[in-house]
Amino acid sequence: MADDCLPHDRHATLRVVPMPADTNSVGDIFGGWIMSHVDVAGAIAAARRACGRVVTVAIHGLTFKKPVLVGDVVSFYAEVVRVGRTSITTKVDVYAERRLEARECVKVTEAELTYVAIDEQRHPRVVPKEGACA
Repeated sequence: MADDCLPHDRHATLRVVPMPADTNSVGDIFGGWIMSHVDVAGAIAAARRACGRVVTVAIHGLTFKKPVLVGDVVSFYAEVVRVGRTSITTKVDVYAERRLEARECVKVTEAELTYVAIDEQRHPRVVPKEGACA
């Protein structure tokens, strides 16, 4: 098994299997496909912490380490790393399980994103204290 394997102390926020329609012109999975799923995973973690709606305001860094291939099981692990008055920053680590029978696994991407909690009128709102969700 590769050095970078699935984190055993964390639960995947999102798991997806890319299909041939998700490839770029050279046959690897299109970076935009990965980016959109990174944003979804980060938003899930941020929305849970915010107790409601959030919007993406920044992608501070996104690093593609290895390609994602058709048929990989792609796991997105998101965690909150900072909470501001109205903002929440998440870190997302992405792993691809290749050739499931061989249990091969590689870290393919990592990113840091910031979201802002919003109300029903789409205005920024204060992030509640941790554990305050009803």
